[in-house]
Amino acid sequence: MSKSQETWNKKEAEKKRAKKKQDKEQKKEERKANAKEGSSFEDMLAYVDEYGNITSTPPDPMKKIVVKEEDIQIAIPKHADLAPVDTVRKGIVTFFNDSKGYGFIKDTDTQESIFVHINGLIDSIKENNKVTFEVEMGPKGPNAIAVKLSK
Repeated sequence: MSKSQETWNKKEAEKKRAKKKQDKEQKKEERKANAKEGSSFEDMLAYVDEYGNITSTPPDPMKKIVVKEEDIQIAIPKHADLAPVDTVRKGIVTFFNDSKGYGFIKDTDTQESIFVHINGLIDSIKENNKVTFEVEMGPKGPNAIAVKLSK
């Protein structure tokens, strides 16, 4: 007599598979029975209240806040127009090299040293001359432009 091809382990595994399949079918039937057939669109909507919480109740139209488009600031707030500032400054030439075409002017008010290039000159200048100039920002810092000798 030969041994049966079905061992105890095989029978147990088959029972587990059958049980799992039966449970799955049962859960599927429960879902179908509990499903809301044809639930309305309003039931599916969700709303966000003033605190950022999701709710199922629509907001109260009496609490609605009207926001003007102009009041929304996305980036840096706009500055109020400032009074036009006198852009002409006074200073003394501390260094100027004619052959290389550049030098520095020390502002008499701020004691700031400002670069000057020969292209920004109106009058020719030398060291220790008193000058008037305007400042523009260059890639490496402030540059003096429209440099004139002051009287």
